Amino acid sequence: MRLNKPLALAASASLLVLAACGGGGGDEAKKAEAFKVSAKPVEKNAEAQGPAPEIEGAQQGGTVTLIHPDPDDGAASLDPTSGWSVTDNGIMQDLIFRSLTTYRQNQETGAMELVPDLATDLGTPNADNTEWKFTIKDGVKWENGKPVTAEDVAFGIKRSLDTESVEGPGAQYSAEYFLGGDKYKGPYVDGEDFEAVSVEGNTITIKMSKPFPDMDYWGAFAAIGPVPSGKAGQPPAYGLKPLSTGPYKVQKFTPNKEIILVRNEQWDPKTDPARHQYVDGWNIKFDEDTKASDKLMISNNDASKTTILTQLQGSSYTEAVKKLGKRVVVAPQTCTSFLYPDYKKIDNVDLRRAIAFAYDYENVWSAGGEIPGTTRVMGNSILPPGMAGYDKDMEPIPGEKVEFNPEKAKEYMKKAGVEEGTFELSWAYDASSPEGKDAMEQIKRGYEEAGFKTKAYPWTDGSLYDVWTDPNNEVNKKINIKGVAWCQDWPSPLTFIPALFQTGQLYNTGGFSEKSIDAEMKKIPSLPIEEQADAWGALDKKINQEFYPAVNIGYLNNLFVYGEKIGNFQNDDAQGYPNLKDIYIKK
Repeated sequence: MRLNKPLALAASASLLVLAACGGGGGDEAKKAEAFKVSAKPVEKNAEAQGPAPEIEGAQQGGTVTLIHPDPDDGAASLDPTSGWSVTDNGIMQDLIFRSLTTYRQNQETGAMELVPDLATDLGTPNADNTEWKFTIKDGVKWENGKPVTAEDVAFGIKRSLDTESVEGPGAQYSAEYFLGGDKYKGPYVDGEDFEAVSVEGNTITIKMSKPFPDMDYWGAFAAIGPVPSGKAGQPPAYGLKPLSTGPYKVQKFTPNKEIILVRNEQWDPKTDPARHQYVDGWNIKFDEDTKASDKLMISNNDASKTTILTQLQGSSYTEAVKKLGKRVVVAPQTCTSFLYPDYKKIDNVDLRRAIAFAYDYENVWSAGGEIPGTTRVMGNSILPPGMAGYDKDMEPIPGEKVEFNPEKAKEYMKKAGVEEGTFELSWAYDASSPEGKDAMEQIKRGYEEAGFKTKAYPWTDGSLYDVWTDPNNEVNKKINIKGVAWCQDWPSPLTFIPALFQTGQLYNTGGFSEKSIDAEMKKIPSLPIEEQADAWGALDKKINQEFYPAVNIGYLNNLFVYGEKIGNFQNDDAQGYPNLKDIYIKK
């Protein structure tokens, strides 16, 4: 799952030392040494039924403002088929759309649970997980009052394979695992007759091309939920004004800027085991000024009291903790951030290793508004801490400790047969704010100290992903360093390694392609379940040590702030985003 903050680089270079040490000491600064890893695995509760358990002390009414500061530019579309970022999924799954399954927070243990949503249970697989059956509940309605049928859900599932009109996670999972998914292009291109998905009464049967034991997790995506057939659900128009099945419906949507949600009166809590409808509405903002957002929350004024900020800048951390206390929340997310050298333009493994020693990690993080040791720490593997298969002792470059070391970078440059001062590294950076520019300067300085020439291309026209994932983008054609920040789609390495390193995948931004690695990725999901974690861990090691296609530039934590009238604020450890399902406003 893509992180909308591609490299989370913001703040001023002049604040490097201040941010890195938490502002100069004291007890509050010591709290900054606490990188969080979720210790609570996702559980499954197939028996969960609606309504969702009441939240103690919850009250009705009010509007929550949810601020996503630059560079999180949010959703370009609210089409459920397209949801594949942490931000988009959090909003879509918690508030607007329902799907076969979903997550809820166990209020007693704090653990996230996978529970039935539109389905009556978590699905019934056959013995080898090549066929799944889901029975759709009665009583669920669209926002227009019409019943949601099994046919509507089946159409949405088929639609997840449409990679031309609505690019989304179906290109990774439906196409890979559904029978005939490698050929079927969705109902708008190939019609609604698709061998993998059939309906009988209220029951949907999904046939797989190979074992897919994680279908119940894939079922939690909005892409595996209902969409009206015909003109009513036609993209791209549907993404601007979709029909809700969740507790809130879209009143206004300005792509990449704002979503205003109001109560969906057709939502029936008796059918929903996970969501509540405590507040009257949501005002969701994207790409907001970082300094103004921090200032608003620290002021603790009336406007801040019903507001949630999804990313506080590191330079504001000490002041925020002093004034707001526990309402500043360091929260885990199972994510890794990468530099992704172009595999064709930088085709020597030792040259790619040189880049790892040329990146000045902590100074770049600090310049970017991060707090080293709290919101970002050094990483060694593709898989993040807390995920099955992760090995904290794995050496991505055998025998080396990866860190900023210009002299070591020059050694590897020499091994690659490249003369110091002759090879140029080129990349795009977020130039829409001073913060992005300051971070770029730290990257540039590190590369040049290590003996590289540099060329940085400013980008102000949307997300850096618009550059990295579009081969026709003019800046993309010029650069040889790209990037991606990736979070789990569900608690499995299956959602991490293939999405980033399988040939041809959208977020394989460096174009890595090795037949032996592709073969391993196809083989592992067919192994016995108990063997898969170790197999993914071994593949992680192989990719790093033999090919080193991407440079891990840190594991990530969130730094949330919420207003004093926000009730029951919790992190959703499964998605790495605030749990919006259970929030209320205190009177």
